[in-house]
Amino acid sequence: MIMPEMSYSEALRTALREEMKRDSGVFLIGEDIGRHGGAFGVSRGLFDEFGPDRVINTPISEAAIVGASVGAAVAGTRPVAEIMYMDFITISMSQIVNQMAKIHYMLGGKARAPVVVRTPAGGGRGNAAQHMQSLEAWFAHVPGLIVVMPSTPADARGLLKTAIRDDNPVIFIENKLLYATRGEVPEEEILIPFGKADIKRSGGDTTVIATSRMILFALQAAERLAGEGIDVEVIDPRCLVPLDIETILASVRKTGRAVIVHESCERAGIGAEIAAQIYERAFDELDGPVLRVANPNVPIPFSPGLEAAALPDEDRIVQAVKQTLGLVPAFENG
Repeated sequence: MIMPEMSYSEALRTALREEMKRDSGVFLIGEDIGRHGGAFGVSRGLFDEFGPDRVINTPISEAAIVGASVGAAVAGTRPVAEIMYMDFITISMSQIVNQMAKIHYMLGGKARAPVVVRTPAGGGRGNAAQHMQSLEAWFAHVPGLIVVMPSTPADARGLLKTAIRDDNPVIFIENKLLYATRGEVPEEEILIPFGKADIKRSGGDTTVIATSRMILFALQAAERLAGEGIDVEVIDPRCLVPLDIETILASVRKTGRAVIVHESCERAGIGAEIAAQIYERAFDELDGPVLRVANPNVPIPFSPGLEAAALPDEDRIVQAVKQTLGLVPAFENG
């Protein structure tokens, strides 16, 4: 069956529109999300369709955006808050970590905070160190938060709809360079469950686990390696919390090897958690080292050449796959 194509940003906008029509308690809140449509145009047109009471422009205060969202959620609504750049989520950390994530637990289940915090992350646009960070590991560390990182338009739509309907707070991370990418999206409504990874490519020699935009590089690397007779399986966790470790382990037990790719810093990144779980639960099935391909623990540079050197790419994934197969010597990541 041929499915229509849409861009990643269009898929997000479709999900927002569908959920706002379905539930009058869903509203959007953030900086410049009204007639301007947000910094990356995701909410474009929704202000005219739903009005200022449901697409709320705010002052430049991330603490106020999230704080107001938490209060509104506890009162019975379902806010979708947009933080213009993930870097600025730092200003709302107390509201997210000390309030949003803990209300349900600390009040014995008598209150809930179904807030979705949408935020663009990642580098590659020359925006320098304060506008290109990937901070997903921070939130994966906090009990009470769901952390989602869709890589395709179909996953973006399906996971955002699930996030809006869930009674738990969700950190929904969108890579900025994915917004213009296109892909098939089912016409019918599909809700993608949290904690269900997707095998983007089947293979038998090595498992590559990649998050968000890194899936694109992983698939490119897999196709390149296929030309050399190396069969790579590519897994997209889609959710970091809850993490579908069983799908990852099943693949690693089949291939005997694993390479984990993420855009954030290598040190204490989500790759370290996934690698630890593989070693703890599938050590005897491993035929090579579990490797990570990530940012080499540096701020993202403004210089295009240095920026490219700091971000994972197809070449580094190919190198890591060959290393875990014992075909090339070890390399230093950072």
